[in-house]
Amino acid sequence: MQNTEVVTTVQHWTDRLFSFTVTRDPSFRFVAGQFTMIGLDVEGRKLMRAYSMASATYDEHLEFFSIKVPSGPLTSRLQHIKPGDRILVGRKPTGTLVADNLKPGRRLFLLGTGTGLAPFMSIIREPDVYDRFEQIVLVHGCRHVSELAYEDFITKTLPADEFIGEQVRNQLVYYPTVTREAFRHTGRITTLLTEGFDPASALPPLSLEQDRVMLCGSPAFLADVVALLEQRGFAEGNSSHPGDYVIEKAFVEK
Repeated sequence: MQNTEVVTTVQHWTDRLFSFTVTRDPSFRFVAGQFTMIGLDVEGRKLMRAYSMASATYDEHLEFFSIKVPSGPLTSRLQHIKPGDRILVGRKPTGTLVADNLKPGRRLFLLGTGTGLAPFMSIIREPDVYDRFEQIVLVHGCRHVSELAYEDFITKTLPADEFIGEQVRNQLVYYPTVTREAFRHTGRITTLLTEGFDPASALPPLSLEQDRVMLCGSPAFLADVVALLEQRGFAEGNSSHPGDYVIEKAFVEK
């Protein structure tokens, strides 16, 4: 079953990336990091895909971050939405990228590529996450600087938030990195994990004893990072057995 919601804003970051907000049914509840099915009714047929909520759990709207795929059954249409259009939103959010699936730790690393940033945009606005961990490290990897969506929000708007701004300023570390042009941080996330972060960031190597990890990105990215983590003894967590890391397999790349 789905709710029918109304598009309220649309932002096109690049010719490949856009985000949008929709109204939120008062009965819709989710945990930071979860996803739901969203889509469009096309000639009586519902086209639905899994999308993480990028909005905070307490926002009155829902926000989603999407890639544009010209040949994609849903995204080829979704990229043309405008305020006032109607969107289908599934009523049952789910997903594994939630803090309860992790063991206690000192630092939480959020590692995402491309639109894999979406669930982490919700998580870094969740007060409970700052209570659970001393430091939150958000690493966002992209090919180009222009694809670092939400950078201004993360570095300027969020630290000034009247409710969680102080926690953000004291506990959140944002580490954007690109692979195809010059930038203050460059390199793939897998390279950062094996060779180390920029010394100026003062980020230590991953520690099994102290660090917990959430991953969201392409299947290849997930496979590479999971291999690195498991070589170091990190175990995957789930709702039955909290672990050292969690991944989201339902992330939309198409």
